[in-house]
Amino acid sequence: MSDAMVQAARAWIGTPYMHQATAKGIGCDCLGLIRGVWRDVFGEEPEAVPTYTADWSEPQGEELLFAAARRHMRTVTTGPFAPGEILLFRMRDGGVAKHLGLFSRSSPHPLFIHAYTGHGVIESPLSMPWRRRIAARFSVSQG
Repeated sequence: MSDAMVQAARAWIGTPYMHQATAKGIGCDCLGLIRGVWRDVFGEEPEAVPTYTADWSEPQGEELLFAAARRHMRTVTTGPFAPGEILLFRMRDGGVAKHLGLFSRSSPHPLFIHAYTGHGVIESPLSMPWRRRIAARFSVSQG
């Protein structure tokens, strides 16, 4: 399943960034990418996604994205990163977790795929600045 997740995510590379969108080749944000990969690999999404703002309820301190990830994926707490894992990031200290990516490669250098404002869907090095921002890792399995 992990190979299918990575292959599906790589098919989205080059899709422009568009807040709340989830259309391969047309536009998506980080959640839209993960939703699209989910549909490509598993079919129907597990729940409807409500309208959301770019700040993900940061002013209120609500961990909405974190809670949704926990409802549908298994939290990974130990071990090396595995291709296909979903990474959840805090973009600033004390902020809510509001950015998602998919771990795509371990070696020779770790990479992840994400939709990033101003860049669209790209495969980026999972450098130390990114690693320090990881709030959680999740494993996806059907059902």
